[in-house]
Amino acid sequence: MSDVKFSKEHEWLKVEGDVATIGITKHATEMLGDIVFVELPDIGTSVEKDGTAGVVESTKAASDVYTPISGEVVENNQSIVDDPAKINSDPENEAWFFKLKIKDKSEIDSLMNKEEYEKFAKESAS
Repeated sequence: MSDVKFSKEHEWLKVEGDVATIGITKHATEMLGDIVFVELPDIGTSVEKDGTAGVVESTKAASDVYTPISGEVVENNQSIVDDPAKINSDPENEAWFFKLKIKDKSEIDSLMNKEEYEKFAKESAS
């Protein structure tokens, strides 16, 4: 069983203990195109499930980044602020956006697994 979950807003979430790492999916980067700017939430910020937690801008559009679960930001990935192009090359691994101390683990149950997300992404693209 994979410990990576996905949201309908094209974010991924990986849980390790009581901390979740969050980023945007490869599908999201393909829709956005070349990413040129990213804004991340400050450490210590409390975020609510489905709330805005950052911004990503590409040569095509600007888009909000949402948080698929509630929690407190405990770390953000400064390397993608310094070099936003990393998001296009490795969106679901090294180019994570932020880490949250999870407020309510039951919120994770509403997210999709990889197979469900791939089906959703394919259907939403057509």
